[in-house]
Amino acid sequence: MAAGNAGVLQANDSDKRTDKSGKTNAAGVDILRLIKEAHLQHGLRHGDYQRYRSYCARRIRRIRKSLHFPQGNKYKVQHKKITEDMLKDSRYLCLPLMESERAWSYAMQLKSEANTEPRKKFHMISRLKKAVSHADDLEKLCKSGRVDARTKLEAQAYSSWMQGTLYFEQENWKLCMELFTKAKTIYEKLSTAFTEDLQVLYKQRVEEIAPNIRYCAYNIGDKSAIDDLMQMRLKSGKEDLLTSQIDDLLTQTREKQTATLSEVSWRGHQIPVKNEKVRLFLLSVQASEKEIKEATTIDSKISVYESMFKECIDALQALRDELKNDPNFKIAQKGQKIEGQVSKLQMLHTYVTYLRLTKTIERNLLMIQNLEEGLHSKKQQREGKKIPKPQDLARLYEIIVQNLTDIPNLPGFEDDDSIQTEVDTEILGYKAFRCFYIAKTYASVKKWPEALALYERVLKYANQSLAGYKSFKDSKSEKVTIAVTKLNKLVQTVDGLKYSCHAASILDVDNLTEQTASMSIQSKKPLIDRLDEYVTDSSLTGKKPNLVPFPPDFQPIACKPLFFDLALNHLEFPSLDDKVEQKRGGGITGFVKGWLWGSKK
Repeated sequence: MAAGNAGVLQANDSDKRTDKSGKTNAAGVDILRLIKEAHLQHGLRHGDYQRYRSYCARRIRRIRKSLHFPQGNKYKVQHKKITEDMLKDSRYLCLPLMESERAWSYAMQLKSEANTEPRKKFHMISRLKKAVSHADDLEKLCKSGRVDARTKLEAQAYSSWMQGTLYFEQENWKLCMELFTKAKTIYEKLSTAFTEDLQVLYKQRVEEIAPNIRYCAYNIGDKSAIDDLMQMRLKSGKEDLLTSQIDDLLTQTREKQTATLSEVSWRGHQIPVKNEKVRLFLLSVQASEKEIKEATTIDSKISVYESMFKECIDALQALRDELKNDPNFKIAQKGQKIEGQVSKLQMLHTYVTYLRLTKTIERNLLMIQNLEEGLHSKKQQREGKKIPKPQDLARLYEIIVQNLTDIPNLPGFEDDDSIQTEVDTEILGYKAFRCFYIAKTYASVKKWPEALALYERVLKYANQSLAGYKSFKDSKSEKVTIAVTKLNKLVQTVDGLKYSCHAASILDVDNLTEQTASMSIQSKKPLIDRLDEYVTDSSLTGKKPNLVPFPPDFQPIACKPLFFDLALNHLEFPSLDDKVEQKRGGGITGFVKGWLWGSKK
């Protein structure tokens, strides 16, 4: 606890405003910087509002303890108001700020849980009202002459933003827009009056508020705001509560266009589309292609793909519900081939699954592009961020190969030989890239033979894929041209790396030999046991060179073998009874025996 109090004191010493002579003339708190740093350090980087709420509660308790300003005792609560005389210490301004942040974080936690439990929305509104109340208290305290002008403006902007958030959830669009505009104006003015670090902070806040204002404008009746919202959605590239609401708004706009989509044409098939969720997904695919082209960053493009996949899941589930009684669909789900013609509904399921697989491949290629930029980015190394490894890219290419392998196995492709040829060609190309990054992984740990063998395999796959692309009917299409260009560049790169790898392996051996030759060690091993090692050993030219071990060490030898004659057990000797003379018994015993009982003849 002492360490926590020290942290509070240290943070607030820097919040005092001083004049040129160094004397403190007014209390103040960098409100925006304070809450932003707290957000990043205590859970909101990952959207963990519960962790941030716990931090706010601990921070309030530490501040009250350090100020000796408790709210009662363990038996009862006694509220105390902060007066103007207390504002000599800027920590008193942190109390209503942290109270407001605690209530706001609880409200945002309830909002994320309200998707499954609608009753929590009422509790959320209650906590937002509490947050607005504390923000108003902060603004009133900052109107005092003891607080500097910058803190007053930040408090007004914070209070307007918090109240605008409340009206946003209550769908009071007009008042919400006015309050957000007020907060945005204040932050814009502040960004022009301070140093570069603070300018970045204020401009980021302005960019966060701008989508809320356009969203309110659209709900008020400004239909042109939908285009601005789409652009802001692309630029943000983040998944938060506002972007989810913008996605819902775009979905509602597309639902009005679903009536025009009744049939799709794909690979010679005319497929009717009757399910509303499937229509919505297909329209989303068409709109997303345009959004991806207009997006400026990779993160924003990936965000568009993620939104598309959410609608794809709903569309596939709707089709499964319709096909659950189809016997052919059950056979296809088990991985077996369907005999006979595939139904139109099942062909639609195949088409949606094909879109999911191909869009997943496109998303993974964007992720690979992002990792490749980080792999060679010196800026990322200077900032201490996690640098991607070659095996990370190899794993993504493995996922792409698996997705491509699943495409020819979809129902309806049994008689389509062209799809198998196209997929096999693409698989060879991606296998070449996968082997390339596995080879770089081996080269990074100086396993030169393995790396060299993999580079040879890269050239084999790449050349086979290039030959396959030349046989395509649309060999001059944009997709094929891009793939061929990448493969040609890969072949050139691997040609150079192959020789570099071979040279590095030789240099590595030479360096080892030179290092071994320059080493002088006192080895206890005799010379006769290390004749194949060249080591400079000065003891060999001395009076007692270690040439052979003496006395010699005992060595195990084989024991003298024992021989057992087992053949005798298998021999049968001839009978000798006719050659042995029969002898009668004699002596006194024979005489008595013959006299008493008679002799046997």
